[in-house]
Amino acid sequence: MSIEKLEFLEQSKTFWNPNKTQFWQDVGVDLVIDRREGYCLYDMDGKRLIDVHLNGGTYNLGHRNAELIEVLNAGAKRFDMGNHHFPALARTALAEALAKCTPDGLQYTIYGAGGAEAVELAIKSARHATQKRKIVSIIKAYHGHSGLAVKTGDERFSKTFLSEDTVGEFIQVPFNDLEAIEKALKGKDVAAIIMETIPATYGFPMPHEGYLPAVKSLCERYDALYIADEVQTGLMRTGELWGITKYGVTPDIMVIGKGITGGMYPISCCVVNERAGQWLKQDGFAHMSTAGGAELGCIVALKVLEITQRPEVASMVAYISDFIRAGLDDIQALYPDFFTGIRQNGVIMGLEFNDPEGAKPVMRHLYEHGVWAIFSTLDPSVLQFKPGILMTQSLSEDLLARVEVAIGLAAKEVMGSGRRGKM
Repeated sequence: MSIEKLEFLEQSKTFWNPNKTQFWQDVGVDLVIDRREGYCLYDMDGKRLIDVHLNGGTYNLGHRNAELIEVLNAGAKRFDMGNHHFPALARTALAEALAKCTPDGLQYTIYGAGGAEAVELAIKSARHATQKRKIVSIIKAYHGHSGLAVKTGDERFSKTFLSEDTVGEFIQVPFNDLEAIEKALKGKDVAAIIMETIPATYGFPMPHEGYLPAVKSLCERYDALYIADEVQTGLMRTGELWGITKYGVTPDIMVIGKGITGGMYPISCCVVNERAGQWLKQDGFAHMSTAGGAELGCIVALKVLEITQRPEVASMVAYISDFIRAGLDDIQALYPDFFTGIRQNGVIMGLEFNDPEGAKPVMRHLYEHGVWAIFSTLDPSVLQFKPGILMTQSLSEDLLARVEVAIGLAAKEVMGSGRRGKM
């Protein structure tokens, strides 16, 4: 590590975030991101990393995508963030585009600056529409860190700030457990269920066959709204524009963030149906967000939607997801006692390891061998593995070669021996 980097890391601990900076050093990841291009990051010391974390899918189209840069630069010649109080060309154009490409019935777009704010908007809209307060979410859920959003998630994120639910308004149930869902809804006092289509921070457990449609049916039976959190599963990551569509569910509210502007200018979107959007007709000033729906962000988001809906992109997602899965299957066959499973829908992948924290040494060895992926915070036996939707075959081949070496080293470290299974 260079002296320059060491000095910078000390500055980071002094002026930014001491614990987070030290954590990464302790787990062997001394990354300070400098140059970035396509699906690669470059450390300030020049080390190249293939990025399959993508900041939760923010960089679905790659870092500093050339088409997005062009649109942003052109937009900046006329637009800025805008004024959230007034109608705006870009803001309305994006809302119209979202109404056309989201599931049937979703009519209005309410803007935030980040995913957690969009979740707040979803909860508030559901409460107003139903005149109920209770919200049901999934155990080990993650929907952001702000006031209402953090209450829907794991106490890992709420406890530090004394933000746990203390009055019984936020109920959590196990994923894939329909009986628990129905028990929570039976009192008909629940405003909404909020659920990531595939829970990311929990390690991408896959919904059982028929689970999500059954949850929607229960919502209809007991007069609760269905909020689909598509922040990490939307924008073609499953091979369809929205993950929830692939499961045959039409939500009442959908939350969109991260990849909607490709990491170039942050906005988030809460898209609601007529019932959930009634407050917009009654008191449009009930929620205000200075940076929500920033016009430059909307311009970039329009280009993101156009790119992700190109026919060749869906074909590429199908090809790359199959290609990478075949390579991962071969690697798993080499180390079956350690690398025990692959959760997958499109380029959403969770790699399972036979150790409660097995993804952590895998992450470290991947980093040492030029790949950036991260363990699942709420289940560190699983590595979040998220290739980009425009990945090339050559970069995928490079990725898989590095993954094979890293998993082999981690298997030896954790299991105390080398290859198992096929030799």
